[in-house]
Amino acid sequence: MKGVDTIARIRREFFTRGRAIKDIVRDLHVSRNTVRKVIRSGATAFAYEREVQPLPKLGPWRDDLDRILTTNAGRSGRERLTLIRVYEALRGLGYEGGYDAVRRYAKTWKRERASVTAQAFVPLTFAPGEAYQFDWSHEIVLIGGTTVTVKVAHVRLCHSRMLFVRAYPRESQEMVFDAHDRAFAFFQGTCQRGIYDNMKTAVETIFVGRERAYNRRFLQMCSHYLVDPVACTPASGWEKGQVENQVGLVRERFFTPRVRVKSYEELNALLLDQVIAYAKVHPHPEERERTVWERFEAERAALVPYAGRFDGFHAITASVSTTCLVRFDNNRYSVMASAIGRPVEVRAYAERVEIRQDGRTVAEHERAFGRDQTVFDPWHYVPVLARKPGALRNGAPFKDWVLPAALDRVRRKLAGSAGGDRQMVEILTAVLADGLPAVEAACAEALREGVHSADVVLNILARQREPTTPVTILTPESLRLRHEPVADCARYDSLRRAL
Repeated sequence: MKGVDTIARIRREFFTRGRAIKDIVRDLHVSRNTVRKVIRSGATAFAYEREVQPLPKLGPWRDDLDRILTTNAGRSGRERLTLIRVYEALRGLGYEGGYDAVRRYAKTWKRERASVTAQAFVPLTFAPGEAYQFDWSHEIVLIGGTTVTVKVAHVRLCHSRMLFVRAYPRESQEMVFDAHDRAFAFFQGTCQRGIYDNMKTAVETIFVGRERAYNRRFLQMCSHYLVDPVACTPASGWEKGQVENQVGLVRERFFTPRVRVKSYEELNALLLDQVIAYAKVHPHPEERERTVWERFEAERAALVPYAGRFDGFHAITASVSTTCLVRFDNNRYSVMASAIGRPVEVRAYAERVEIRQDGRTVAEHERAFGRDQTVFDPWHYVPVLARKPGALRNGAPFKDWVLPAALDRVRRKLAGSAGGDRQMVEILTAVLADGLPAVEAACAEALREGVHSADVVLNILARQREPTTPVTILTPESLRLRHEPVADCARYDSLRRAL
């Protein structure tokens, strides 16, 4: 088929100069049929498209090649075969044709498959304070020199595009609660609707359509913040496309190159600074003359007011071992000795663990996220020391126990004396009744006097517990006695004689 330049010359010679077809054929060296086709069609370009591809060599192997290409497309990018490997696999089945035929067929197959699977979407718009979107992502950072995969919670306001991110060791429910609270506190409010995927910490059962059976504690959180939860259709990430795009943006801008920090606290402080810096310099996608931060400041007035912190814990029931330990999340936590023998409720928060029994708190610890760690509070074991004072020297809870300065000096002085362990236990037991500040002050007073025995410290505490001398009351002059009575026992004798 002739090129567009030849077609243009034919059209000019015939329509502009009025030359005959035979003259055009002679000068341009083209056939009469070509000239007639250009003149009659009015087209400025022609393209040849073969209606039927014969595939003389590849035809008998089309089904096998389709199967190989389909299997290959379903693999991950790292495991996907190149077209040379596909060609070699087909040759192994008996194909004797060339590589070019396989390459051309694979290109056509991919184009047809893309046209079938391609989907169109409708752009969404949200009113101020109408909705936010929530999602998780996994990022790799260096914390304290160790490579760690952290779970990052993403929250995005749909109207202003304001983002919030925070890193956690887990994706558990208590982390979801904490992420929402910190995000809403940062936004100084929340939206009317929250858009989620069907994460197990929020959705327990998926019904037909939009119906969901939400987790009870998750619904309590939504009720606290006055949020109406909405779950997306399964495998339909475009329904919360803003936060899905945010995941890629945060990974590229905040976690590349790999972040090096000392702790989660440092990481989250860094992320918050980067979020604010990004929002203050990047324009809003729909209102280019204003930044994301300026649009966010304008949206704040439409947000639902922040309702305060939700008591976001995940609770389970556990038993207490004879060593005053409760097992939770592959770690062990100590409790008061009085809790042995009855079940306790473990309330797991994002950063701490609270253990309760019969409505009272029997332990509270900073949460551990490793495995097979034991978190002790030595004061939980002080009542046990009253029966076994020798455990003070080698007991695991008392290893590296940091006591107040005066108490520590008394312990070191008693360590070298006979019965020192028992005396120290008596002093520590007094803390349960008198409090640590009072016992610390008593130890400091005893040391100033040059003594350190338990008897002296307990004596000082006893004196401190004695009631103070009552204040002298001045008697008014009108109530004073003019004549004080005289004690005379002989008057009783006179009464007896009278009987």
